[in-house]
Amino acid sequence: MPGGVNSPVRAFKNIGGSPIFFKSAKGAFLYDEDHNEYVDFIGSWGPMIMGHTHPKVVAAVNKQIEAGTSFGAPTKLESSVAKLIKQCVPSIEKIRMVNSGTEATMSCIRLARGCTGKNKIIKFTGCYHGHADSLLVKAGSGVSTFGLPDSPGVPAELASLTISCPYNDKEHFLRVFDEVKSDLAAIIIEPVAGNMGFVPADKSFLELLREVSSQNNSILIFDEVMSGFRVSLGGAQELYDIKPDLTALGKVIGAGLPVGAFGGRSDLMDQLAPEGPIYQAGTLSGNPLAMAAGEALLAELIKTDPYKSLEMKASYLLDGMAKIMDVNNIDFVKNQMGGMFGFFFTSEMPNNFDDVVATNDSMFIKFLNSCLANGIYFAPSKYEAGFISTQHDENILNMVLQKIELVIKEGL
Repeated sequence: MPGGVNSPVRAFKNIGGSPIFFKSAKGAFLYDEDHNEYVDFIGSWGPMIMGHTHPKVVAAVNKQIEAGTSFGAPTKLESSVAKLIKQCVPSIEKIRMVNSGTEATMSCIRLARGCTGKNKIIKFTGCYHGHADSLLVKAGSGVSTFGLPDSPGVPAELASLTISCPYNDKEHFLRVFDEVKSDLAAIIIEPVAGNMGFVPADKSFLELLREVSSQNNSILIFDEVMSGFRVSLGGAQELYDIKPDLTALGKVIGAGLPVGAFGGRSDLMDQLAPEGPIYQAGTLSGNPLAMAAGEALLAELIKTDPYKSLEMKASYLLDGMAKIMDVNNIDFVKNQMGGMFGFFFTSEMPNNFDDVVATNDSMFIKFLNSCLANGIYFAPSKYEAGFISTQHDENILNMVLQKIELVIKEGL
């Protein structure tokens, strides 16, 4: 495997470490092949919002395994999951299941271009929308971790159709918009960026995107692969009270199994084959294992609505960390929404990708490695958000804070 891993951030090269190979998980904990225990603040990048190996999810998957793992044909489960998603995200009038977040955003872009007859896309620097060619331009997450603002292998002709603007910068966006609006198919954004650390968009910025895209007959796409069902039941769009035209969702709708979805306005979604001329397909789309797991998780989230509790847990952890850093005169800022959070070693909360780049790299690397050595598993890159689950109780969080205090006192 290139780098010994199947996804770049897992290589831990950004923090001068080696990959950790895990073998099991339960609740708020992960266990590696060397029998070490870690408090997990990644949660498979968010979908383990109810904790690892939740009994209802496990039971649903086991039941489906006995019934069949893949049919390459429709199942009742697909309709059940679609109804649960529509119940939570009103902007999604029709939906199509796919196999990953990358496939979801890629399909949104194709649909937007097909429906508008236009070619150009505006995205925002530091927002990672998967590794499809049209979107791998000035992306965040692993691309930033490895210092690759653009990737070789993306044709210049295709890259030229994707314009990247600074996140949360209205003036810059409007200048670019005015230049390309005649051929602008879509604007795509993470309303809560989880791939340049944790950086929420300003509400007025998102309102501006909604206003100008509507006036220009361009498609507004919210990439909620990271924020969907993590920050609230209705995702970031519920918290901001802004309806996009299309929404991309990721593996949380399958409780962490490989799955994604995209959906939105009926008139747009009806342009997809077989109703319309825009082609998109997938043998494993809506596969029964992912749908069974997703149905169990989404039903539990709707039933329990844990988001206020999750935000309190995240706030408890981050406030405790901030106090420890303050006592030790370490610049530290933090923020959270629902079960999603982030922190940076700097004096002011970053507002965009350049701000994140400017935060203290060496302090983050020392802190992260010290945490790993003490059984605390934060994301191995300052360009990634963190996640907390319902299983992170006060005892666990207090244990984590005690270890962090010891780490800081020992000078990292």
